[in-house]
Order: sequence, then structure tokens, then C-alpha cells
Amino acid sequence: MRSAVMTPDAIPVLSAGRHRNPRKGACFMEMASFLAGERWSDHPSCTHPLLAGLARMVNDVLPDSERGRIAPLIPDVVGLDGSSVEVDIAITVRAAAAAMPVAGGDRQNVMACALTTCERLLDDRGTSQPELRALIREARLSAPGATAWARSYSSSDLVSERTFRRRTAPHIVRYAVDGLAVACTDDAHDRLVALLADTIADVSARCPDTTGLREGGDQAPVPGRSTPSRVTASA
Repeated sequence: MRSAVMTPDAIPVLSAGRHRNPRKGACFMEMASFLAGERWSDHPSCTHPLLAGLARMVNDVLPDSERGRIAPLIPDVVGLDGSSVEVDIAITVRAAAAAMPVAGGDRQNVMACALTTCERLLDDRGTSQPELRALIREARLSAPGATAWARSYSSSDLVSERTFRRRTAPHIVRYAVDGLAVACTDDAHDRLVALLADTIADVSARCPDTTGLREGGDQAPVPGRSTPSRVTASA
């Protein structure tokens, strides 16, 4: 359930890591806890745990000169939570698909296996999820060698939803963000910003809006918040 969001008059200056209190600085999720009216924490209850983990990682790997680009996205994660495993699948697919085209060889193999795992979970649930399946197809085309390796290596056993949520998905998301951060490409920072923005959009589409704070809602815009607030990677 999404709660009312308190939006600051100015975009905050974010810094890496955890901070004991606002005087020491703030990371992405600590600011989200403040906007949600929760106790100061980088693990607030207002956001899906896996999405919050992705946000913390992107916050920490971006350099100081680039971190401000994700600040406008902070209000968008407040109240984004869902109980369906499909939310975890969507986050994992988005992260793996973003990293696979530019990550190193070993990481590509891991991402390819992750996409296979997510695809099998979708099949087992009998859900089509055409957007996620399109992401999987495109990622596989970007790294045919890793795709072939994953098909020969991946076990036919289906990972349980419990194991996927507790262990597999967090591991893959962290590996994907790390892979993007060290990728030999000039637009790594753009890709990280786009990953967070696109993942927030994915989760938002799968979580009910109970506050009218999203675009198109009946509630008046929140003062100080631009419309739309989504950040996209620069060309």
C-alpha cells in the first residue's frame, strides 16, 4: 500500500554507503525512508526488498559526479511493494538483461543462466509476461555464446520460489550491477541509471496504486516533483 509522499523542496545530494543520520549524508533508500515518513534506514519497509537492494547498489557504484541523476527517482519507489514472485522475476530479468550485452564472459554466462531460471519460473506459473520474455530474447541475441553455454549447463530442476526470492534473485541482481559498473563501455553510468529507472517502471506496473501519486492519477501533482519523474539514460 502506497503512503503519502513528503517531497523536499530541493533534490538531495546523495552519497555512497549507510549514514547514521541525515547530518552524515544520505543514500537513495535512506531518502526514501524519509519521504515515506519511516524511521531513518536504508532498508525501509516502503519499498520491495529486491528493488531497494538494486537501488542501494546503483547508488553505491555510481561516482559522486553521476549519483545525482537518480535522485529524482526517489519518490517513485515509495510504496512500491508487492507479494507476487513475478515482481522478483521482473527485477531479476531486467538486471540480467541489462548486464548481459556488456558484461565480461563469466558474468555473461551467469546472466544467461539467470534468464533461463526466470523463464522456467514464468512457464511454471503459466504466465505469458510478453515484456519480460522479449527482454530475455533480446539479451540472448546479444550474447549467443553465453546463451549456448547456459543451455548446456543449466540444470533442468526448477528453483523453488522461496529459494529464488531469498538467494537466487539478490545474487543475480548484485552480480548484474557489479558487471555493469566494471563493463568496458563508455556508457556504463547511463546503463546503470537506465536500469534503475526501467526497473522502477516494471515494478510500478505490477503493484497497485492506492494513492494516486503515479502519472495519470486523480490526485494533484506533488509540489516540487517534475512530471514525468522518470530518469532515462542520456544518448
